[in-house]
Amino acid sequence: MKRKIRLIMRYSAALLLAVSIIAPMLWLFLMSVSSAADLTRIPLEWLPREWDFSRYLSLLSLEPGKPGTLFLHALANSLLIAGGATLISLLLAIPAAYSFSRYPGRDGWLFGSLAIYMVPPVAFVLPLYFILQQLSLLNTHFGLILVYCSMILPFLTWMLKNQFDALPLDIEQASRLDGLRYWQVLLRITLPLAKPALGASALFGWLLAWDEFFYALLFTNNIEAQTLPVTIAGFTAGRATDDGLIAAVGILAAIPPLLIAICLQRTLVSGLTSGGSKG
Repeated sequence: MKRKIRLIMRYSAALLLAVSIIAPMLWLFLMSVSSAADLTRIPLEWLPREWDFSRYLSLLSLEPGKPGTLFLHALANSLLIAGGATLISLLLAIPAAYSFSRYPGRDGWLFGSLAIYMVPPVAFVLPLYFILQQLSLLNTHFGLILVYCSMILPFLTWMLKNQFDALPLDIEQASRLDGLRYWQVLLRITLPLAKPALGASALFGWLLAWDEFFYALLFTNNIEAQTLPVTIAGFTAGRATDDGLIAAVGILAAIPPLLIAICLQRTLVSGLTSGGSKG
């Protein structure tokens, strides 16, 4: 009897979690295919009387005057900036995390970087703005990539350091006895073992850059480098806001992270659980 009760409670909790995640996205989709009359009808109706997919067509069109010219350009900017920042941060975080993990006594530097990471972003606005201005990197892709690297790098270093701590040292020591150098041990032994952790870390770093709004708003002033969160906010700037269009943008903006998470599903799960215990 107790086993059945536990099973029921477990499935009920899983169902509640699934509903809490899916329900907002389902409501967002229903808003995106509802007409303006359905969105303003009182009392509210859960299902639209007329299913309107024209907003998706306009967002995926490059025809002049359509919102797709802004959306698709911002989508490309977000993919480029988030991907570039994640790649650079990952390449720098791997040797940094390995150094912190294998050579004790340097934790002060790691905690210092994390302390800076925890400072509110508004505190760095003026220094970063002056640096980008002096380097002529305002309103550029590379400028935002550098800013995002300063945000992602401490996070990835900390996450990978914990994963490297969980890997057994016996294999690395045996490789050193066989004549491999430190960088060869890292490339040939440690990184293949830490592949799931690398995938999970890269995904979380990419999401940090993909969802970032504050710096992108301040350091860009036109569509040349504006990211998707800033462009979505721009759709609400007019006097008459199309709530259905904003909902459609939200649905389309959620597709790239969803596809990446599906592709890295096995890596993500194993990477999150591999650091739970030391081997």
